[in-house]
Amino acid sequence: QVQPVESGGGLVQAGGSLRISCAASGGSFSTYAMAWFRQAPGKERELVAVVSRTDGITYYGDSVKGRFPISRDNTKNTVYLQMNSLKAEDTAVYYCAAASTRLPMAIPRKGESYAYWGQGTQVTVSS
Repeated sequence: QVQPVESGGGLVQAGGSLRISCAASGGSFSTYAMAWFRQAPGKERELVAVVSRTDGITYYGDSVKGRFPISRDNTKNTVYLQMNSLKAEDTAVYYCAAASTRLPMAIPRKGESYAYWGQGTQVTVSS
């Protein structure tokens, strides 16, 4: 089983950029779809972005579409989230999650589909 570990969170000004990473150990990384979720205080967990196992198929939540490209490097067992044009409402704890998928192009969108989660990394955007 894979264990995701996030890194790269921090404090950034509105309009700025930040890249967070998720290194996954202990499993066959290329057999997992990888996703970023986020949760702000008092709000429900929200899907940010998903990337398929190997075909590079992606899906984005409406609030980040066009701003937060997701990518993965299967040679490094790492998934990235490049966050651009950050807004105060992007402030949240960002979680990396892994879902074992049978089809290479699958991009699960529900949190329940993800069996493995990281501990989260805080991203704070100051306005």
